[in-house]
Amino acid sequence: MEKNEIVYGRNSVEALLEASKRRVNKLYIVKGIKFDNKIRKIVDLAKNNNIPVQEIPKEKLNQIAEGSHQGIAASVSPISYVEFDELLMKLKNIDKALVIILDGVEDPHNLGSIIRTAVAAGADGIIIPKRRSTPVTATVDKASAGTVEKIPIVQVTNIVNTIEKLKENNFWIFGAESTGEQYYFEADYKVNCGLVVGGEGQGVSTLVKKHCDVLIKIPMPGKINSLNVANAASIIIYEIVRQRLSQGTLTQPK
Repeated sequence: MEKNEIVYGRNSVEALLEASKRRVNKLYIVKGIKFDNKIRKIVDLAKNNNIPVQEIPKEKLNQIAEGSHQGIAASVSPISYVEFDELLMKLKNIDKALVIILDGVEDPHNLGSIIRTAVAAGADGIIIPKRRSTPVTATVDKASAGTVEKIPIVQVTNIVNTIEKLKENNFWIFGAESTGEQYYFEADYKVNCGLVVGGEGQGVSTLVKKHCDVLIKIPMPGKINSLNVANAASIIIYEIVRQRLSQGTLTQPK
């Protein structure tokens, strides 16, 4: 039997209802909540789609939601991951596509933050492994501000095989690595790009690094030699955006 999930927070619930990709069973709002424009819009979206709206005490919503719910939550079907072959077919029709490949990101807040950055930057897909990685949970959804609904997310069994299939389809694979052979701003991203970012503890795995075309690094002249994975991903993703924007090869919006 399919297990329902809880999506919470105003931006996440609004994005969920606007996307209309998942079955929404019920919308919960806190009794006595102030009906500002955002809440009114969310409730109207629910009613227009025949979704029941239930007012409940704050204490009960605290039990239903995992974190800061901002007075609103929804019971929904689990997220539907996209098949890799389906994403690949889409990528074949995109000039200078960008895919973010996450090799073992286990913190849901980091995954959510990276997804949000990827969507803002116009990336075309996110790839995560089925093992050694957080799946897309309610916490990821909240951290992404609902942007999990706005980008194809793929779960794969083998990251290396996935990278090789991308390379067979004219992708250059850039791995973020502290000992990379060149700085991230020296690489040329005006091609089909797969950006590999490693997990919080181990970084990009040794085997995955061997299958990257280029290993890139972020200069760190200060007193530490690493960044939060979401911060590092954001820096590199926006260098890709900067290069494409400066060359007039960036197509917006997606």
